[in-house]
Amino acid sequence: MVDHPRARKVADRIKVIVAEYLEFRIKDDRLGFVTITDCRVTGDLQHATVFYTVFGTDEERQASAEVLEANKGRIRSAVGKGIGIRLTPSLEFIADALPADSAHLEDVLAQTRARDAELARASAGATYAGDADPYKKPADDGDADAAAPSAAPAGAVDQDAQAR
Repeated sequence: MVDHPRARKVADRIKVIVAEYLEFRIKDDRLGFVTITDCRVTGDLQHATVFYTVFGTDEERQASAEVLEANKGRIRSAVGKGIGIRLTPSLEFIADALPADSAHLEDVLAQTRARDAELARASAGATYAGDADPYKKPADDGDADAAAPSAAPAGAVDQDAQAR
């Protein structure tokens, strides 16, 4: 779907018209708590995809989808009267997967928080395996002569080693 400014305006208008039509005009008991989340229109304004969510069980979602399909013609007629363009776009209703995706992300975040808390508890009493600061620091020039062993010339032999 192309992102034209006019197509975006028409999509926003269709979204409002469909939401109002579902709220005030359809009197079907099977229609649940439907929320129109998004609408996308093709660049030539011939086809509109309307995304919706339904609050409730799977049976209520299925019943609401059936009501939307059964009233698709009436909704399209209201859209045609409301947007005022030459050709009324065909409508397609798609159940939005956003709530399921967000619930899955919330579960993953909760698991991650639990693992982080567990690691924080485990590391509370832990100590370093080596020094607290494992990086070598440059030694001062005065300390280097006292701490460093004297370097013998390459050809010299250690006298203590010969005596043994």
